Amino acid sequence: MIGLGRMGANMARRLMQDGHRIAAYDVAPKAVADLVGAGAQGAASLEELVQLLTPPRAVWCMLPAGDITEHALRRLGELLSPGDILIDGGNTFFKDDIRRAGELANKGIVYLDVGTSGGVWGAERGYCLMVGGPVEGFRHLEPVFASLAPGHDAAPRTPGREGETSAAEHGYLHCGPVGSGHYVKMVHNGIEYGLMQAYAEGMDLLRSQAQVPEETGARYELNLEQITEVWRRGSVIGSWLLDLSTMAFAEDPNLSRYTGYVPDSGEGRWTVQTAVENAVHAPVLTSSLYARFRSRQDSTFADRTLSAMREKFGGHKETSS
Repeated sequence: MIGLGRMGANMARRLMQDGHRIAAYDVAPKAVADLVGAGAQGAASLEELVQLLTPPRAVWCMLPAGDITEHALRRLGELLSPGDILIDGGNTFFKDDIRRAGELANKGIVYLDVGTSGGVWGAERGYCLMVGGPVEGFRHLEPVFASLAPGHDAAPRTPGREGETSAAEHGYLHCGPVGSGHYVKMVHNGIEYGLMQAYAEGMDLLRSQAQVPEETGARYELNLEQITEVWRRGSVIGSWLLDLSTMAFAEDPNLSRYTGYVPDSGEGRWTVQTAVENAVHAPVLTSSLYARFRSRQDSTFADRTLSAMREKFGGHKETSS
């Protein structure tokens, strides 16, 4: 496991708890030391990490998309051997996966792109995994995916499904060729933007009713924590995002510690760009991205709600740039 941040370290711990042996590397020595204390083998460099593994090796990168991942994968391509498997579990643009896989295939290295959802809660709840790449590589690592995934008990079985539970019902799926895993995760995150925006605007609307003229008889001081709590039970708009919103309101009804500055981490932009390329009508996803741009200029209660949700599911702290 390379990259021991919010998700990488927790994924490594979940794997070790299920009996897998982990070699770990991060540029931060303390992150490595912490995982060694949990039972992993620690490495001080990529070179040492590769030496700790027995062929055929499997190396999973959980690094931020962009140059950091690009440099790490390029160096690993030089260090690994034919038959080894290299996994990018971060939020990478799917077209970059296709390019990288072609370069690595020339060296006999198998490349898998794994869209990973679960945030800071994944160690306990498990991770939803969307895998792209050669099916042989997927099959080889299926025990790893099964250990990371939530399992079939995480959700009631869909009516009409019969027989043995599928991989998807356990929380992981081979989506198709290289790039397809990150493509599915990209659209997943675009939808996430839209869902979050809908909740945030609804909360803003509920709160705004306290500002209408009193003589109308329609001024309501609504308790958002209690409203979201009742929505969690039997409502058609129940979801984990609603659960997290309720947690945030219970802690701070006015969300006063949030400024409402809402970054976008890339996937929303890629989703919109791809919708344009494919001539797909996606006004909700596009509008939710633009709302994040606007939040950096003039924040509203809706923006503070968005920021609270991001912190709750992903541990994303507010930043002013």
